[in-house]
Amino acid sequence: MSSESNNHSSTHSNEPQADAPERAPFSSEPLPLVHVGDPVLRQVCDDWDGSDTPELRELVERMVATMHDAPGVGVAAPQVGVNLRLAVLEDLYEIPASFAEAREREKLELMVVLNPSYEPIGDRTATHYEGCLSMPGYTAAVERPADIRATWQDLDGNLHIRDLSGWQARIFQHETDHLAGIIYIDKAHIRSICTDENYAGLWAEPTPHEVREALQF
Repeated sequence: MSSESNNHSSTHSNEPQADAPERAPFSSEPLPLVHVGDPVLRQVCDDWDGSDTPELRELVERMVATMHDAPGVGVAAPQVGVNLRLAVLEDLYEIPASFAEAREREKLELMVVLNPSYEPIGDRTATHYEGCLSMPGYTAAVERPADIRATWQDLDGNLHIRDLSGWQARIFQHETDHLAGIIYIDKAHIRSICTDENYAGLWAEPTPHEVREALQF
């Protein structure tokens, strides 16, 4: 999932900019990102079998480097051409308080999730614009459960269950969907689709209320 809108990486002056967090230099090289149209993005990924190998650790490190380089707040294994139920997530960006409040966006420390799944908690939903590193140049509004119960394993095989809300829940759902061959646009309001430039120039607001009325979705 890309980092600004606040979900895709926009450089337009009308879009509130997320300040990049300070990070220690990362030695691993980023991997090339796979874009829509590549069949790997439409495959149901293989489950992780519990094997902790040097190759898996290297893949995780390079996926984190890819996420930082993009920049984004999440990368799933199929986005780098690997058919495995694995994703990395992190959101440490600083955004304006009005946007953070409206989008329930709190910082998310680095998560490495294997065999992730989620289920909604309650009926509350939220609609916000998302972007995807595998579909650069566009953004669209997606209605998702606002509160979820997330389940995953870490690299040591430990099982984790955590309740997530707001933007953290959105990131987890976006990346987990990738592992089932689902791209965010599959769940988006089709009439909401914008180029990054049009979104930044016309609709960069804390909520999609105005754009929803204008584009009728």
